[in-house]
Amino acid sequence: MTHPRGSAASSAAMSAALSGAVDLSGLKARADAARQQPAAGAPPRGGGEGQSAGGSVVEVSEASFQAEVVDRSMETLVVVDLWAEWCGPCKQLSPLLEKLAAEANGAWVLAKIDVDANPRISQLFGVQSIPTIVAIAGGQPVDAFSGALPEPQIREWLAKLLDALRDQLPGIRAAEQAGGAEPEEVEDPRFTEAEDALDRGDYAAAQAAYERILDAEPANELARAALVQVRFAARAGEVDAGALARAEADPADLDAQLAAADFEIAQGSVEGAFTRLIDAVRRTAGDERNRVREHLVGLFELFDPADDRVASARRQLASALY
Repeated sequence: MTHPRGSAASSAAMSAALSGAVDLSGLKARADAARQQPAAGAPPRGGGEGQSAGGSVVEVSEASFQAEVVDRSMETLVVVDLWAEWCGPCKQLSPLLEKLAAEANGAWVLAKIDVDANPRISQLFGVQSIPTIVAIAGGQPVDAFSGALPEPQIREWLAKLLDALRDQLPGIRAAEQAGGAEPEEVEDPRFTEAEDALDRGDYAAAQAAYERILDAEPANELARAALVQVRFAARAGEVDAGALARAEADPADLDAQLAAADFEIAQGSVEGAFTRLIDAVRRTAGDERNRVREHLVGLFELFDPADDRVASARRQLASALY
């Protein structure tokens, strides 16, 4: 499952810990008992009072957890917000989640759980800090993150969850269709800036935009892959068709060989470009060989690592080097 950018590591660790380790149905017996013996003179705290059963935001207690979270997650995505009154970041995140849930028109449901009033639920999820947000689908946790993330990242996280679960949970598609439109694609304004620069042909501005994303989020794979593509596009855009002729005329001219390989990649002659540089590796040594090798490895990054052409060229490169 995907995670919000900037929190992938903690989210992945939390999801791994939750996956297969949390049996949410374990609360059912206690919930049944709590419903049979409510506190005198008052309904169970957080049981959804003041909220409709079909609402997009519900307050949940141990007594209502089975119905509002586990059972409901069999039909649609339930996002559990584990919070407390004393938690500063919770006061920033909870209103944002409520706003997003209202916008979703029932495509997903926000279940708010006060950890102080419901400590056994907190223990069930193994919560280490709050706010902690857990996505529940089909009665089990499927993803999670902690901390008050920025709105664009949360929107992206939700959009990817809905995309992944739309065919499994009928309530998601039903709510979207009732709303009269498919969910809007979430756009990260930082990527939009880079893409707008590309549309203008301003490779320098696009490169700078992607570099700013990576400065803030070094593990952002989308930005890293895009930066590789932009750098190549800028470089290849300066190569003319005469590069091939120059490279053929002088095999020892490394600048010509590298430029010709870029030209071939841009023209779709991937194997030709790889072979050209592998042959150059065989003919060179020392710093020159390393320069060619680095250029070739950079070209590999333009493609899926599983691409057969890349796998074959990597084997040939290893043979040429060793």
